[in-house]
Amino acid sequence: MRFIFASDSFKGSISGKRTAELLSQAAREVFPDCGTLNLAMADGGEGTVDAVLDASGGEKVYAEVHDPLMEPIRAYYGKIDHDTAIIEMAATSGLTLIPAEKRDPLITSSYGTGELVEHAIRAGFKNIVIAIGGSATNDGGMGFAKALGIRFTDEAGDELDGRGIDLERVAHIDLSGLMPEIAGVSFTVMCDVDNPLCGSNGVTYTYGKQKGASEDDLKRLEAGMIRYRDVIRNEFGIDPDSIPGAGAAGGLGAALSIFFKAKMRSGIDTLLDLSGFDRMIGEDDIIITGEGCLDYQSLNGKVVMGIADRARKHGIPVIALCGCTGDRFEKIYDHGISEVWTTKPDGMELSEAIERAEELYLKTAREMLEAVRERRK
Repeated sequence: MRFIFASDSFKGSISGKRTAELLSQAAREVFPDCGTLNLAMADGGEGTVDAVLDASGGEKVYAEVHDPLMEPIRAYYGKIDHDTAIIEMAATSGLTLIPAEKRDPLITSSYGTGELVEHAIRAGFKNIVIAIGGSATNDGGMGFAKALGIRFTDEAGDELDGRGIDLERVAHIDLSGLMPEIAGVSFTVMCDVDNPLCGSNGVTYTYGKQKGASEDDLKRLEAGMIRYRDVIRNEFGIDPDSIPGAGAAGGLGAALSIFFKAKMRSGIDTLLDLSGFDRMIGEDDIIITGEGCLDYQSLNGKVVMGIADRARKHGIPVIALCGCTGDRFEKIYDHGISEVWTTKPDGMELSEAIERAEELYLKTAREMLEAVRERRK
């Protein structure tokens, strides 16, 4: 018997890699002779590049770029092979890069992610995978596109910076300066949301508040996004709201789809393919996966569902070990999960559970594996 540990991170407390280490410790105590395989997982947000590189044996490539507030930072992307690079938006334009008190989608930009893509293209990569989860931006992807040569101008012909506040001023989009090397590059986007660009379930009203927008900011950003959408409609004959995932990453999904002809794919499915997951698993395995909070959003292409769906095709059992459960989490059983365990005790405040995350995780992991052992007697 072998255990495969493939969990997402518990945001704010335990990384995916650390969950595997803790599970390995518990497994050695409960099943001294078992085999283990640790796989770091992510669904397109923070940690995606590291997860792919851990599984594929690729390497990091560093570049000097800008963060969401246009401050200089050093970031990296992943080299999978001589043709393929994987880039993580969270590394350059991510929410976790900004202190809570400075988060403001009116002024943040996706420019740094475009800089990483430019670096990869100039390094000769022809297949670029972009993981666009965890963004701090609501700029429609203008910052990203500007870094690659696209110009956004106002009514007077003045070039815009490519921030959220510029959406309300955009009047024209000029692709003539797009770096010519892009013609030979294919883009794949790891994306697990299908929000449109505008509307009540569009990018601004769905994600803007968590990025620091006030109620007044939301109204302003939405009005700007509508203007941006209409300029795209008029100049390219394409309605961004008709494209599933256009609202991903503050609207970067729209820019990638329309300006760069990118293909949208499930984040976890892309990661599993890049890591060779199906070749690693066998019929004697038991897979343990998990995430911080298992709820209805987990059914939208997140790690737990993606792992469960793949494992079910091979008839391999899957157990979920999560921090807690939320609304409609029971639907995950329809995807082949056999059990769900939670580390947060009933009645414990979330802040305490986060503070004691590793202790609680290891304790619950031991209890879960002991239950497995009892069933196998």
